[in-house]
Amino acid sequence: MRARLLLTALVGALTVAALAGASTKAVAGRACLSGSHGGYTYAGNQASHRGHGVRATITMTRAPSVGAGHVAGWVGVGGPGQGANGEDVWIQGGIASLPGLAPMIYAEVTRAGRTPQLIPVSDGIAPGRSHTLAVLEVAGRPGWWRVWADGRAVTKPVHLRGSSARWAPIATAESWNAGTAVCNSFGFRFERVSVSYGGGGSWRPFVPAHRFRDGTNVVRDLASSPAGSGVHRHAAAAVAVVPYAFVASSG
Repeated sequence: MRARLLLTALVGALTVAALAGASTKAVAGRACLSGSHGGYTYAGNQASHRGHGVRATITMTRAPSVGAGHVAGWVGVGGPGQGANGEDVWIQGGIASLPGLAPMIYAEVTRAGRTPQLIPVSDGIAPGRSHTLAVLEVAGRPGWWRVWADGRAVTKPVHLRGSSARWAPIATAESWNAGTAVCNSFGFRFERVSVSYGGGGSWRPFVPAHRFRDGTNVVRDLASSPAGSGVHRHAAAAVAVVPYAFVASSG
């Protein structure tokens, strides 16, 4: 497919920047201007606990408008400087849109010392249709990860050295305007946001600890997870745990 060849050529366009680590906090900026983020802005959350995976049902709430760069709604772990020796290491999966192309489901993998690898999964993704994305450590293989889309593994196991239980997962929307003054427009709904506390999937509600909200971007909670020890509740608890959900949009 011509679109897939174009997407492969745009491997660097979906690089995560300035967003990683359990102690990281977003730096407020102007949503449509390049600055310390190199034109990146975010609207989302990082979990309160380190985990072995993250998943969410992601829906574009409106058709994105991308004048330059890209917009994306994704889940993932790791980031710039988050590798075992301070390398740039991450893995993520989500829905992205680039100029002139239909929105797509993608996976992205960055190993220490290597260029980010973009893996187009499927294109023609329509607003209003929900897709479940997950990044999960493989059961019985610490440090090996896969990206899943709608219940199907879309990457081979990827080894990220020293990564097991190292990172607090992230669920966020992202816009990159390629360092121009272009204002991209996006809207994503994240539902059933969960963190795995074991390889292969031991899912509990995502408890947000840090919020990323640059410029005029908006993050609005739809359902809140229990705070603190509530993340460890069992299904048999007297009070049902409502999975975390939020909407992230451009201002």
